[in-house]
Amino acid sequence: MSIPSTGNLRVAVVGAGMMGADHVSRITQRISGAEVVAVVDPDVARVAAAAELAPGAETFASFEEALAATRLDAVIIATPGFLHEPVILPALEAGLAILSEKPLSDTVESSLRIIEAEQRLDRPHIQVGFMRRFDAGYLELRELVASGAHGALLALHCAHRNPSTPPNFSESALITDSVIHEIDVVPFVVGEPIVSIEVKKPRRNSLAPDGLRDPQFVLLETASGVLAIVEINVNVQFGYQVTTDAVFESGVASIGRPQGIEVAAAGSTGQGITPSFKERFGAAYDVEVQRWVDAAHAGTIDGPSAWDGYLASVVADAGVVAQASGEKVPVQYALDKPAFYEVSPASSVLAGA
Repeated sequence: MSIPSTGNLRVAVVGAGMMGADHVSRITQRISGAEVVAVVDPDVARVAAAAELAPGAETFASFEEALAATRLDAVIIATPGFLHEPVILPALEAGLAILSEKPLSDTVESSLRIIEAEQRLDRPHIQVGFMRRFDAGYLELRELVASGAHGALLALHCAHRNPSTPPNFSESALITDSVIHEIDVVPFVVGEPIVSIEVKKPRRNSLAPDGLRDPQFVLLETASGVLAIVEINVNVQFGYQVTTDAVFESGVASIGRPQGIEVAAAGSTGQGITPSFKERFGAAYDVEVQRWVDAAHAGTIDGPSAWDGYLASVVADAGVVAQASGEKVPVQYALDKPAFYEVSPASSVLAGA
């Protein structure tokens, strides 16, 4: 990859919805060493609005058009998961640095095709957008677990709450689009893989859209028996909240609680709740993208690899089965980690973890 004389990575952002537009704005305003030169989306109004956030960026209806018409070094993929593979495969063929929002893809089979294609190259090119690995709270919690300062980790209580869901949000998407974050970050924090998954469904929230059984509780069990209990609750109305309580042998640690000003007035006290993922994880996204850009300049990745994306897809697939059956489902990985994805001594502790 030959970086232009400006020193900036030439980036195409594919998908101009909320996440894609946020990345366009982020790279233009807060990231060094990169510039958005193309925005891709078939929606004419949406792609035009996102491109306005990056003066000089061209707009295209398809990634193939952008590849043919524009000199690119890298691509950020912010489309729905089922549309990731059709962008990732030609991007790999073109030798581009790739940051794919979660999930890597929507099926295990697709994820396998992606990692097989990537291994035809000389090194990993794909980083998956599990941004919680870059959040200060999760990093501190991971270090605390590894230190053994409070004895062994016994369990995690995780809450993943959204104010509402977009139209046509399916029940399986609770696992594949939302709990997928916990599916990735739990092994990252605990330091071992998930071996089983179970889903329990309490009384349904009447505020949820018709046909959506919400909330649900997802039980993730790791290799040593650590149990992560995940409350996925996506029509809770009050705002966006992601918290984790870690239960150790001799203590409890918590992350994600409000840290802003507490106001007492009119006979009550309260603190603000972040309205969306942008406020809760904005700093983590900034760190993630900056490190991806820096790594791309160095010819590597600095975060979750396509292998991590594959592992998450296997657990999510088992989770959808558990969701439908009500039974505990073992997680069975089809292959061992290829040497291609092993962490080199010079890599960040995040890379390929």
